[in-house]
Amino acid sequence: MRKISYFILLSVTMLLLIGCKKKSDDGAIKDLDDATKNPTITIQPTDPPAVVSVTQVPEENHEGQMKSYLSGLWVPEEIGKKRPYAFQFNNFKTVSNQWGIGQADIVYECIVEGGITRLLGIGENYTGDRIGSTRSARHYFVSIADEYDSIYIHYGKTKYAVSKIKELGINDLDGDSGIGTTVFYRDKSIKAPHNAFASVEGILAGIEKKGYETQYKEGYKPHYSFYEGDTDLTSTSNVNKISINFSAYNSPYLKYDATDKLYYRYQFGAAHKDSLTGKQLAFKNVIIQFVKEWDIDRNDYQTMDLEDASGEGYYITNGKMIPITWKKKEATRWMRYYNEAGEELTINPGKTFIALFPRDRTEDVEIE
Repeated sequence: MRKISYFILLSVTMLLLIGCKKKSDDGAIKDLDDATKNPTITIQPTDPPAVVSVTQVPEENHEGQMKSYLSGLWVPEEIGKKRPYAFQFNNFKTVSNQWGIGQADIVYECIVEGGITRLLGIGENYTGDRIGSTRSARHYFVSIADEYDSIYIHYGKTKYAVSKIKELGINDLDGDSGIGTTVFYRDKSIKAPHNAFASVEGILAGIEKKGYETQYKEGYKPHYSFYEGDTDLTSTSNVNKISINFSAYNSPYLKYDATDKLYYRYQFGAAHKDSLTGKQLAFKNVIIQFVKEWDIDRNDYQTMDLEDASGEGYYITNGKMIPITWKKKEATRWMRYYNEAGEELTINPGKTFIALFPRDRTEDVEIE
C-alpha cells in the first residue's frame, strides 16, 4: 500500500509540474515564469522542423551612378553630371514622327504661329547621327531651355529669340550661323525647311568650337523632386485620356495604359512615334501648365508671360490627377511646381511631357 501511495503521489506531482507549463505556437515548451525572465525557446527533441527557403535579394549596386536630374532614374555619373541638350524639334505634319525624340527625358509642346506646335526635347543622353528635323527658335523655348542649364540646339530664330538668347546668355548651337555646317546637315529627300538634322558627333564638334562647358554649373539646383519609387496619387480624379486642343491644325492626345502605367501620345490621327526606333512616345508624368499667352505682332508670333509669373495647371500620373500651381522667375532660372498644400511637387521617376497652354482656353484641354 505504501508503494502504491508513493507512486500516486509522484504522479500527481509530475502532473502539477507539467500543468505549470504551456506549449508555444512552434511546439516549444516554456515555463510561465521563465518566459517573462528569459525568452529562450527550447525545442523538444522531436522531428526536425521543415527548412524554410529564404531568397536573399541583393541590394542594387549603384556605384558610379547618380539619380538623373531630368528623370529621377539611375544613370552613370558621366551622363547625370553632363549638361543636357534642349533640341528644337519640328512638328510639321509631314515630319511629325521625328528622329531621336524618344531619347528626350522631358518633352515640351507649345503653340507657334499658324496653329502649329513645336516640341522641345530636353535630354542628357542623345546618341546617333540623325536627330530632327529641327526648326527655328522661339523666345519662350529659349526661356524653358535655360531652366535646365541646357545647350539649346535650333536652326534659325525670330528676332524675339535673338533678344532672349542675348538677355539670358544661353549657350546655343544655331544652324543658321557659322557653326551650322559643323552641327547640321540637310536631307535632300525631304523638302526644305523641314530637312535639317543634327548628329551627336556634330553637336560635340560645335560645343568644342564654341568652348561651352559640358557639365552643370557649380551650385546647380535640380528642377524636380522625385519619389524614391513608383507612387500613386491619392486622388479621386481618374484620367484615361488627355486631349490638348491647341488648334484645328494639331490637337494631340495621350491615352493611359494601365498595364505599364504610361501615357501614350497620339497626333494627326495616329500614334506619335520616333522614326529611329518605331516606338510610340510614352510618358510617366504629364503636366498641363496654363500660361498667359497672346499674339506679339501681326505675323501671329506668340509670346508668354514667363519672366516673373505664376499660374495653375494639372499633374497627371498613374491614371490620377491633382491640381497644381507654378511659379517662375526667369532672371534666376527658377521654375517650380507646387501641390494643393503649397509644397513643392514630387513626381514619379520616368519621362515627362509638359504642355504650355493658354490660360484663357482651359476648356480646350479635355480630361476623360
